[in-house]
Amino acid sequence: MVTETRLSTEQLYFRCDPELLPFKNTSTLEPFSGFFGQTRAIEAMDFGIGMRRPGYNLFVMGNPHTGRFSFAMENLKTTAKKEKKPGDWVYLNNLKDNRNPLAIPFPAGKAQQFKRDIKNIIEAVLSEMPAAFESPSYQRKKSKIERELNRYYDQAIEGVEREAREHSIAVYRDAGSIGFTPVAEGQAMDEAVFSQLPEEIRDGFTKAISDLEDKLNEALTGLPQWRREAAEKLKNLDRDTTRQSISPLFQPLKDKYANIAAATDYLSEMETSLVKNCAEIVGDEKLIEPLTDASRRAYLESNYGVNLLVDNDKVKGAPVVYESHPSYENLFGRVEYTSEMGALSTTYKLIRSGALHRANGGYLVLEAEKLLEQPFVYGALKRALKSDEIRIESPASEYAGISTITLTPQAVPLSVKIVLIGARNIYYLLQELDHDFEKMFRVVVDFDEDVKRTPQSIRHYARLMKTLADEEGLAPLTRRAVARLVEHSSRQAEDQELLSAHIGELVDLLCEADFKRIKEEDELINADHVEMALSAKERRTSRMSEKIEEDILNQTVLIDTQGEAVGKTNGLTVLQVGDVAFGTPARITATVHPGNRGIVDIEREVALGQPIHSKGVLILSGFLGHQYAQDFPLAISASIALEQSYGYVDGDSASLAEVCTLLSALTHIPISQSFATTGSINQYGEVQAIGGVNEKIEGFFHLCKTRGLTGEQGVIIPKANVRNLMLKEEVVEAVKEGLFSVHAVGHVDDCLEILMGKKPGKRKADGTFTQRSINAQVVKRLREISSAKLDVKSEK
Repeated sequence: MVTETRLSTEQLYFRCDPELLPFKNTSTLEPFSGFFGQTRAIEAMDFGIGMRRPGYNLFVMGNPHTGRFSFAMENLKTTAKKEKKPGDWVYLNNLKDNRNPLAIPFPAGKAQQFKRDIKNIIEAVLSEMPAAFESPSYQRKKSKIERELNRYYDQAIEGVEREAREHSIAVYRDAGSIGFTPVAEGQAMDEAVFSQLPEEIRDGFTKAISDLEDKLNEALTGLPQWRREAAEKLKNLDRDTTRQSISPLFQPLKDKYANIAAATDYLSEMETSLVKNCAEIVGDEKLIEPLTDASRRAYLESNYGVNLLVDNDKVKGAPVVYESHPSYENLFGRVEYTSEMGALSTTYKLIRSGALHRANGGYLVLEAEKLLEQPFVYGALKRALKSDEIRIESPASEYAGISTITLTPQAVPLSVKIVLIGARNIYYLLQELDHDFEKMFRVVVDFDEDVKRTPQSIRHYARLMKTLADEEGLAPLTRRAVARLVEHSSRQAEDQELLSAHIGELVDLLCEADFKRIKEEDELINADHVEMALSAKERRTSRMSEKIEEDILNQTVLIDTQGEAVGKTNGLTVLQVGDVAFGTPARITATVHPGNRGIVDIEREVALGQPIHSKGVLILSGFLGHQYAQDFPLAISASIALEQSYGYVDGDSASLAEVCTLLSALTHIPISQSFATTGSINQYGEVQAIGGVNEKIEGFFHLCKTRGLTGEQGVIIPKANVRNLMLKEEVVEAVKEGLFSVHAVGHVDDCLEILMGKKPGKRKADGTFTQRSINAQVVKRLREISSAKLDVKSEK
């Protein structure tokens, strides 16, 4: 049986025959187009892009380094180039309510032109309006209105003056005020002369002046009305003058944008607003500081300028936008503020676009993990997709408790296809926790982790190597280098029949192999360079594995690789530290004594054993009962431990070693310490596949090699894992030379025979096992323990 379970060197490593690669080096190959081994993903992507109904957004899921991002971007850009270019968007001042800026669409390229046209109008207004107000025609009309007001005023004063002269009183005007003074011999009396007049004459003058003042007030009663009428006439004159000066400027633009209703409406409103607010532009003569050209320009641009939100003039087809930092503002846009004298202020000119605005009419690519990291963003994105519009808001203000005066820009209609890129666990988590997710992301683009290893796929893989090397500026590869990369890819995939689709890791390996080529001063990347790159990476990341091996060698950690022992077995574990995985042996021990506690998993009892590991130990009881205790009660107390394990233990790959250790402790049959065992079992004793088989074998081999290979050492693995074997060359060579062995077993009995060097025994027709076999001794020992327990009960 031992001979039957021993694997040959061909089973340990599936070599790539260079004859499958009909070229000397990759420089003669055609570049690889498309995506390696992603037929399913390509079909899903084509469907998702083509389906234009609401809710058919895409979720591209798979592990990093599989090229999922490049795949999504390239497919989207290829399709987007053939699609219609979306229009532009601008924000304009709402001249009726400046807190609600207007969002106006334009055909692609027209918004920039509209912005230039408005700027030209502003420049024209700055020159035409002041010139119109300085024209002789305007000045004559203005003077006429002022003369009419002065004439009313003068007529009112003249009547009072005539009556004043009859009473020897003069009327004088001083700084806009009117006064009266007595006159003597044609000269106004001063205070001294007036005081020397007789009292009767003084009283007469005083009474006459009082009467004149009353008459003057009565005559000037209509003055405010005259002034209002004059001011209104001046205002109408200013507006008419403004309208006449700017109407010729606006009419050509109205004709130019006649097919864009919102633009012509705004031009009409702008013209009306300029006419209404002409004084703000021309200025008032009463101002202490007259308006300058700079202040006029600033006023016009801040009120009538164009805020170009999205410009698709140079976009080829539909836009494809990737937002690497999908914060709320980066995605939905924002309203910026300026600080003036310590106070914050804003205008429609400070509205800034977000990725959704730029992707509107096309595709927006986001990384799911980064999206979910940002507060408020995922919920706001769902609202935008549901309402088909983009609103620029400040979500934090709802929670700040402080209301500030800000803008409420008009919402922009949204038509976009969202492409989320993320890991599988994120997809399934969203599917479980968010009921809206399935309705909004109906298309799953699932990236395959590996590709079938066939002659055709190997040739495609070689072309992929050529393409990646060219893109990275690397030297061509020899066919043996490609063959070595194919073999390494199968090891990455942990399957002899598969190739890994992790393109990112492949690029890193190619770059490092080219670095080794340069140091060796070779023209082509060959298999030796690839091997050196792999060895260098392993060396850089081997500190932890070397430390653990050192602890074993100096017997800080107890592991035997020779001799025999009862109740002790070498199990195999894989440690994952970051992106580095390595195997290391671990001692498993078991003790058995009469009792009814069953099999106690010490790791579980101290809360170090994780659920899957605990499940594996519990299965042992089911196996013992089924295999050995069909006609008597199973009464046993046993303890199993993974010795010198001080962290959490998970996985059921130790259950094969544990059952063998338990049976050794039960029967006192020693186990060979030259072997290490890995494998999972079910309740019928069948050995099941486990993960990390290559690292586990290599970890035990390296320890044996360091201590000295005897030819008796080896590893026992499940038969189901034979297809996963892609062992290092040194292990294969050791097996070839008979210094090490790898055995594949399908049942616990096969493993027992290797470890204990005895026949496990077969079940006969009467249900018993063959004499002096391992299984017969197990049954005998279990009966003895069960009988002893029953005797104790009867004595009681």
